[in-house]
Amino acid sequence: MSREYIFTSESVSEGHPDKICDQISDTIVDLYLGLDPNARVAAEVLATTNRIIIAGEVRARHALSETALFAKIEQAARDKIRSIGYEQDGFHWENVEITNLLHCQSPNIAQGVDAEGAGDQGIMFGYACDETPELMPATLVYAHRILQSLSKARRSGEERLLPDAKSQVSLLYSDGQPIGVDTVLVSTQHRKGVALETLKKLVAKHVREILPSTWGFPRKFFVNPTGDFVIGGPKGDAGLTGRKIIVDTYGGAAVHGGGAFSGKDATKMDRSAAYMCRYLAKNIVAAGLARNCTIQICYAIGVVQPLAIYVNTHHTGSVEARLIERWLMNNIDLSPRGIIRRLDLARPIYQPTASYGHFGRAAGEQGSFTWEATDLLPTLQQEFAQ
Repeated sequence: MSREYIFTSESVSEGHPDKICDQISDTIVDLYLGLDPNARVAAEVLATTNRIIIAGEVRARHALSETALFAKIEQAARDKIRSIGYEQDGFHWENVEITNLLHCQSPNIAQGVDAEGAGDQGIMFGYACDETPELMPATLVYAHRILQSLSKARRSGEERLLPDAKSQVSLLYSDGQPIGVDTVLVSTQHRKGVALETLKKLVAKHVREILPSTWGFPRKFFVNPTGDFVIGGPKGDAGLTGRKIIVDTYGGAAVHGGGAFSGKDATKMDRSAAYMCRYLAKNIVAAGLARNCTIQICYAIGVVQPLAIYVNTHHTGSVEARLIERWLMNNIDLSPRGIIRRLDLARPIYQPTASYGHFGRAAGEQGSFTWEATDLLPTLQQEFAQ
């Protein structure tokens, strides 16, 4: 890691078509968990011009009829679209057509989960590094923050901005740490008639406020490089649940197991085990056992305990990785039920995770993000005498 290099991460706003779908999917998860903490949900959403299609499998014990429940789901979807800010020709919360195709969970899947086993096979990863106070890659942290700042301005009355946006941040690294900014790219939907130069000045103000002042302004700075970006959201591009998994996790700075999070309850290991891997990796870095840490856990459907655990400290560790692996296997319950219990995941806490990343957020923020806590730190320090 002694060489200098440039690394890049991207983010997308809550108004991006794929993120609209993620947020509706997690709104459905929260709705079911609010009715039954043991509900099983796998909800996928497609968004296109003034149309939302919901599909997937659910199982829950509740007092509502299917008709009443589907009406609640439709209203929740409309409310979410409205809160994002979509009142546009071609995608409007009030008249968007919503088709709900949810059906009962397969009993073949349910039997394994009912026996407290994993809901599916899979490999899940978690990561942490010491680049930022959040113990996240700096490129992704700043890419998220730029869009969050623009979103806050829009919601506070900046009428020139519209909900759909993307950012990309390239930082210069030396010895594995960010030392400056090379490039920032922002593409943001805007109202018709806003001059590109006006938009560029508006975005530049937010970029200056977000990036460290010691870095100066980006060497290369782009805003809407193709010109006007008036037609956006699902009218401009279809959206699907689970298509922004790198934005959701570590911005490409770490390995990904391939499974999306949104729309899934915690019995789906794609979600809960990835949260657990992040929790463990973050605590290891916070405890000073490594500057960078990747953790992998793998599962088999219906099997209670993981098949294997892997720890990689990327030559930055003060403790051998195999010793950390052994301690985790012997001291942390990595069964589906154990993860749900430790991280308190059987609650309607997921909608806030569906935009601006599942990791690097404050533990307890809006009741979510328990996996960002560092409560293992004293135990790890004592165990490994740090």
